[in-house]
Amino acid sequence: MARRHGQRTSGRWAVLQFSLAGLAALALLAVLGTLQLRRLGTDQALSNAKQLTEVLGHSVIEPIIGPAVVRGDPAAIARLDRLVRAEVLRPPVARVKVWALGGRIVYSDEHRLIGSHYTLGNEETDALERGSGQAQADVTDLTRPENRFDRFAKKLLEVYLPIHSSTGTPLLFETYIRYSTVAQDARNFWLPLAPYLLGALFLLELVQVPLALSLSRRISESQREREELLRHAIEASELERRHIAADLHDAIIQELAAVSYSLAGHLEHPPKDEALAETMREAADGTRRTIRELRSLLIEIYPPNLRAAGLAAAIADLVSPLEARGIRPTVSVPSDLELTDAAESLFFRTAREGLRNVISHAHARRVSLVIRPVEGFVELTIEDDGRGISVEDAPGVREGHFGLRLIRDLAEDMGGTLILERAAKKGTRLRLTVPVR
Repeated sequence: MARRHGQRTSGRWAVLQFSLAGLAALALLAVLGTLQLRRLGTDQALSNAKQLTEVLGHSVIEPIIGPAVVRGDPAAIARLDRLVRAEVLRPPVARVKVWALGGRIVYSDEHRLIGSHYTLGNEETDALERGSGQAQADVTDLTRPENRFDRFAKKLLEVYLPIHSSTGTPLLFETYIRYSTVAQDARNFWLPLAPYLLGALFLLELVQVPLALSLSRRISESQREREELLRHAIEASELERRHIAADLHDAIIQELAAVSYSLAGHLEHPPKDEALAETMREAADGTRRTIRELRSLLIEIYPPNLRAAGLAAAIADLVSPLEARGIRPTVSVPSDLELTDAAESLFFRTAREGLRNVISHAHARRVSLVIRPVEGFVELTIEDDGRGISVEDAPGVREGHFGLRLIRDLAEDMGGTLILERAAKKGTRLRLTVPVR
């Protein structure tokens, strides 16, 4: 039950992480999308400013500029000025200039600039010399001398367009547009689109969360089914172990014991044939050795005295073969432990699996097995002085440790834990903790 609660909590945490990651991605996409919309809005506003300048330059200004305007004739400039103030100087246009080659201002609605010479920028000079091309736009540098009368505005956008006089003289028509109008045009473009973008992203997040919940539930159900299959497999394995152990103990071992007793009885009055007597002694020794090996195997398969003699005796049987393998065991198991049958079986299985790993993998010389009560829990610790485990293995129980992983699941079902970790100095420590019921 505790493990299932942990799985549900883990699944909810995974969904929460997915949702938070989705919200973070949503926020990032919203910011990037908004910035892109603003850039598109600014581009559209600049395009509108260029189109306005092209229309004014080609349709209004270019037809009326003749040689007299280029020469600076006051009457011609006055006629052009009336037309500009009537048709051109309307919001958002704040200033108009017409340039000739050499940087001379042929006309401006600010009359003090007419006839003045200033240095044009490279882009303006190129456009004037080419005499053709589309309108170009840039933010006005209000610190330049030719713009000293334009500083009433905080920010202006200058748009320049190559045009020609009636006699073909190349000129540069320039409008100055208040940038606040450009910014407003940009906002008018992207602000109505922003709710659709944000709504689509939010809808995508709403669709993903139920899918994540459904996927989490399906994964959890699949994991539970898998664990149930593993549990049934363990139970079937334990049942089969008991059957095999019972068959060995009640049949084969008993029969071999009978043979051993029979041979021992006959050897009390050995036959006169020395060869036959020697053969009988060897048979008796071999039979007793086989019985010992079968009993060791019987302990490995299933502890016949776990229920009858208790956990301490069963564990003593487990550690008895260690010295024959060159491993010195130290065991400490209280005789007054009160454990449920399930907990007692779990402690035995953990001890069996841990000692089996020590024999197979640790290359240890010493191993200690301690069971002790600790503040409402019972703790089993198996610690060896072998070669230890890798950093990838500790702490915890990796997927590759199949036997330990199954024991860990059983421990979590009881509200306990199973941890595989490096020992303090050298070797490996396996620690099982189960609450007292």
